[in-house]
Amino acid sequence: MIEEAGALEGRTTPMSISGVHASLGTSMVTPFAPGIEVAYFAMGCFWGAERVFFELDGVVSTAVGYQGGFTPNPTYEEVCSGRTGHAESVLVAFDPTALGYETLVATFFERHDPTQGMRQGNDVGTQYRSAIYWTTPAQEHSARAIAAAYQARLSEQQRGMITTELAEAGPFYYAEEYHQQYLVKVPNGYCGLGGTGVSCPTGLELSD
Repeated sequence: MIEEAGALEGRTTPMSISGVHASLGTSMVTPFAPGIEVAYFAMGCFWGAERVFFELDGVVSTAVGYQGGFTPNPTYEEVCSGRTGHAESVLVAFDPTALGYETLVATFFERHDPTQGMRQGNDVGTQYRSAIYWTTPAQEHSARAIAAAYQARLSEQQRGMITTELAEAGPFYYAEEYHQQYLVKVPNGYCGLGGTGVSCPTGLELSD
Protein backbone atom coordinates (compact mmCIF):
# COMPACT_ATOMS: atom_id res chain seq x y z
CA MET A 1 0.00 0.00 0.00
CA ILE A 2 1.18 3.48 -0.86
CA GLU A 3 1.51 6.00 1.96
CA GLU A 4 -0.47 9.24 1.92
CA ALA A 5 2.63 11.34 1.28
CA GLY A 6 3.28 9.47 -1.96
CA ALA A 7 -0.30 9.40 -3.24
CA LEU A 8 -1.46 11.19 -6.37
CA GLU A 9 -2.90 14.67 -5.88
CA GLY A 10 -6.27 14.03 -7.51
CA ARG A 11 -8.75 16.83 -8.13
CA THR A 12 -11.57 18.79 -6.51
CA THR A 13 -14.13 18.09 -9.24
CA PRO A 14 -16.25 14.93 -8.78
CA MET A 15 -16.72 12.49 -11.64
CA SER A 16 -19.66 13.40 -13.87
CA ILE A 17 -22.25 10.58 -13.93
CA SER A 18 -25.90 10.27 -14.93
CA GLY A 19 -26.93 9.34 -11.40
CA VAL A 20 -29.54 6.86 -12.65
CA HIS A 21 -29.13 3.12 -12.07
CA ALA A 22 -29.13 1.31 -15.42
CA SER A 23 -30.96 -1.74 -14.04
CA LEU A 24 -33.10 -0.49 -11.17
CA GLY A 25 -33.93 2.96 -12.55
CA THR A 26 -33.30 4.52 -9.14
CA SER A 27 -30.95 7.28 -8.07
CA MET A 28 -27.36 6.24 -7.41
CA VAL A 29 -26.51 9.48 -5.67
CA THR A 30 -26.73 10.28 -1.97
CA PRO A 31 -28.76 11.32 -0.07
CA PHE A 32 -31.28 8.50 -0.38
CA ALA A 33 -34.85 8.43 0.93
CA PRO A 34 -35.40 8.39 4.71
CA GLY A 35 -34.97 4.92 6.16
CA ILE A 36 -32.57 3.75 3.44
CA GLU A 37 -29.22 2.58 4.80
CA VAL A 38 -25.88 2.67 2.96
CA ALA A 39 -23.07 0.13 3.15
CA TYR A 40 -19.82 -0.26 1.22
CA PHE A 41 -18.00 -3.41 0.08
CA ALA A 42 -14.84 -4.08 -1.94
CA MET A 43 -14.32 -7.58 -3.30
CA GLY A 44 -12.15 -7.36 -6.39
CA CYS A 45 -13.22 -5.95 -9.75
CA PHE A 46 -16.27 -3.83 -9.03
CA TRP A 47 -18.13 -4.82 -12.20
CA GLY A 48 -19.16 -8.23 -10.95
CA ALA A 49 -19.29 -7.15 -7.32
CA GLU A 50 -21.93 -4.52 -8.08
CA ARG A 51 -24.15 -7.04 -9.86
CA VAL A 52 -23.96 -9.39 -6.86
CA PHE A 53 -25.64 -6.73 -4.74
CA PHE A 54 -28.14 -5.07 -7.05
CA GLU A 55 -29.72 -8.46 -7.77
CA LEU A 56 -30.66 -8.86 -4.09
CA ASP A 57 -34.24 -8.12 -3.06
CA GLY A 58 -34.24 -5.11 -0.75
CA VAL A 59 -31.38 -3.28 -2.47
CA VAL A 60 -32.70 0.00 -3.84
CA SER A 61 -29.56 1.19 -5.60
CA THR A 62 -25.85 0.54 -6.10
CA ALA A 63 -22.91 2.40 -7.56
CA VAL A 64 -19.24 1.68 -8.12
CA GLY A 65 -16.42 3.91 -7.04
CA TYR A 66 -13.12 4.32 -5.29
CA GLN A 67 -12.67 4.26 -1.53
CA GLY A 68 -10.27 3.58 1.31
CA GLY A 69 -7.33 5.57 -0.03
CA PHE A 70 -6.06 9.12 -0.24
CA THR A 71 -6.52 10.65 -3.72
CA PRO A 72 -9.70 12.74 -4.10
CA ASN A 73 -11.84 12.09 -7.19
CA PRO A 74 -9.36 9.77 -8.92
CA THR A 75 -9.69 8.38 -12.41
CA TYR A 76 -9.76 4.65 -13.12
CA GLU A 77 -6.29 4.84 -14.60
CA GLU A 78 -4.96 6.53 -11.47
CA VAL A 79 -6.49 3.89 -9.22
CA CYS A 80 -5.00 1.13 -11.39
CA SER A 81 -1.57 2.72 -10.99
CA GLY A 82 -1.60 1.77 -7.32
CA ARG A 83 -0.79 5.34 -6.34
CA THR A 84 -4.14 6.37 -4.82
CA GLY A 85 -4.53 3.80 -2.04
CA HIS A 86 -8.14 3.21 -3.08
CA ALA A 87 -9.99 -0.06 -3.48
CA GLU A 88 -12.63 -0.65 -6.14
CA SER A 89 -15.71 -0.32 -3.94
CA VAL A 90 -19.47 -0.78 -4.27
CA LEU A 91 -22.00 1.50 -2.62
CA VAL A 92 -25.09 -0.47 -1.59
CA ALA A 93 -28.26 1.42 -0.64
CA PHE A 94 -30.76 -0.94 0.95
CA ASP A 95 -34.02 -1.02 2.87
CA PRO A 96 -33.17 -2.56 6.26
CA THR A 97 -36.82 -3.54 6.78
CA ALA A 98 -36.59 -5.80 3.73
CA LEU A 99 -32.93 -6.85 3.76
CA GLY A 100 -30.67 -7.19 6.79
CA TYR A 101 -27.11 -5.92 6.81
CA GLU A 102 -26.00 -9.36 7.98
CA THR A 103 -27.27 -10.84 4.72
CA LEU A 104 -25.20 -8.32 2.77
CA VAL A 105 -22.08 -9.23 4.74
CA ALA A 106 -22.70 -12.97 4.28
CA THR A 107 -23.21 -12.42 0.55
CA PHE A 108 -19.97 -10.45 0.45
CA PHE A 109 -17.97 -13.24 2.08
CA GLU A 110 -19.52 -16.05 0.06
CA ARG A 111 -19.21 -14.46 -3.37
CA HIS A 112 -15.45 -13.84 -3.35
CA ASP A 113 -12.34 -15.25 -1.69
CA PRO A 114 -11.47 -12.97 1.25
CA THR A 115 -8.14 -14.71 1.91
CA GLN A 116 -6.26 -13.51 -1.17
CA GLY A 117 -4.77 -10.25 0.07
CA MET A 118 -4.10 -7.64 -2.62
CA ARG A 119 -5.79 -9.59 -5.39
CA GLN A 120 -8.88 -11.44 -6.45
CA GLY A 121 -8.30 -14.27 -8.89
CA ASN A 122 -6.32 -13.00 -11.85
CA ASP A 123 -6.82 -9.36 -10.80
CA VAL A 124 -3.73 -8.29 -8.87
CA GLY A 125 -3.16 -4.96 -7.16
CA THR A 126 -4.09 -3.02 -4.04
CA GLN A 127 -7.27 -1.79 -5.73
CA TYR A 128 -8.59 -5.37 -5.77
CA ARG A 129 -8.30 -5.95 -2.03
CA SER A 130 -11.20 -7.19 0.07
CA ALA A 131 -12.80 -4.61 2.38
CA ILE A 132 -15.91 -3.78 4.37
CA TYR A 133 -16.43 -0.11 5.13
CA TRP A 134 -19.18 0.42 7.69
CA THR A 135 -21.36 3.51 8.17
CA THR A 136 -22.88 2.82 11.62
CA PRO A 137 -21.75 1.23 14.90
CA ALA A 138 -24.30 -1.54 14.33
CA GLN A 139 -22.74 -2.32 10.95
CA GLU A 140 -19.30 -2.44 12.55
CA HIS A 141 -20.50 -4.90 15.20
CA SER A 142 -22.09 -7.20 12.62
CA ALA A 143 -19.15 -7.02 10.21
CA ARG A 144 -16.63 -7.95 12.90
CA ALA A 145 -18.80 -10.73 14.35
CA ILE A 146 -19.52 -12.32 10.98
CA ALA A 147 -15.88 -12.04 9.88
CA ALA A 148 -14.79 -13.88 13.02
CA ALA A 149 -17.44 -16.56 12.57
CA TYR A 150 -16.55 -17.01 8.90
CA GLN A 151 -12.87 -17.31 9.77
CA ALA A 152 -13.75 -20.18 12.10
CA ARG A 153 -15.53 -21.98 9.26
CA LEU A 154 -12.67 -21.34 6.84
CA SER A 155 -10.21 -22.70 9.38
CA GLU A 156 -12.32 -25.83 9.78
CA GLN A 157 -11.94 -26.34 6.04
CA GLN A 158 -8.19 -25.64 6.23
CA ARG A 159 -8.54 -22.47 4.23
CA GLY A 160 -6.40 -19.36 4.72
CA MET A 161 -6.77 -16.35 6.98
CA ILE A 162 -9.19 -13.58 6.06
CA THR A 163 -7.37 -10.49 4.79
CA THR A 164 -10.49 -8.32 4.51
CA GLU A 165 -9.93 -4.72 5.58
CA LEU A 166 -12.51 -3.73 8.22
CA ALA A 167 -12.82 0.03 8.65
CA GLU A 168 -15.17 2.94 9.00
CA ALA A 169 -16.27 4.30 5.63
CA GLY A 170 -14.36 7.28 4.36
CA PRO A 171 -15.20 9.33 1.26
CA PHE A 172 -16.65 7.38 -1.67
CA TYR A 173 -15.68 8.74 -5.08
CA TYR A 174 -17.98 7.69 -7.92
CA ALA A 175 -16.28 5.91 -10.81
CA GLU A 176 -16.71 6.91 -14.43
CA GLU A 177 -20.16 6.44 -15.99
CA TYR A 178 -19.11 3.52 -18.18
CA HIS A 179 -18.20 1.52 -15.07
CA GLN A 180 -21.61 1.98 -13.47
CA GLN A 181 -23.68 -1.23 -13.85
CA TYR A 182 -21.12 -2.34 -16.43
CA LEU A 183 -22.46 -5.90 -16.71
CA VAL A 184 -25.93 -4.55 -17.52
CA LYS A 185 -24.50 -2.50 -20.37
CA VAL A 186 -22.06 -5.27 -21.42
CA PRO A 187 -23.80 -8.56 -20.50
CA ASN A 188 -20.87 -10.71 -21.59
CA GLY A 189 -18.32 -8.52 -19.84
CA TYR A 190 -15.55 -9.77 -17.59
CA CYS A 191 -16.32 -10.98 -14.08
CA GLY A 192 -13.53 -12.73 -12.21
CA LEU A 193 -15.30 -13.29 -8.89
CA GLY A 194 -15.19 -16.73 -7.32
CA GLY A 195 -16.07 -17.77 -3.78
CA THR A 196 -14.49 -20.32 -1.45
CA GLY A 197 -17.51 -22.63 -1.43
CA VAL A 198 -17.74 -22.24 2.36
CA SER A 199 -21.07 -20.92 3.67
CA CYS A 200 -21.08 -17.85 5.90
CA PRO A 201 -22.99 -17.89 9.21
CA THR A 202 -25.44 -15.10 10.04
CA GLY A 203 -28.06 -14.30 12.67
CA LEU A 204 -28.68 -17.01 15.22
CA GLU A 205 -25.94 -19.14 13.66
CA LEU A 206 -23.38 -16.74 15.12
CA SER A 207 -24.09 -18.08 18.59
CA ASP A 208 -23.64 -21.73 17.60
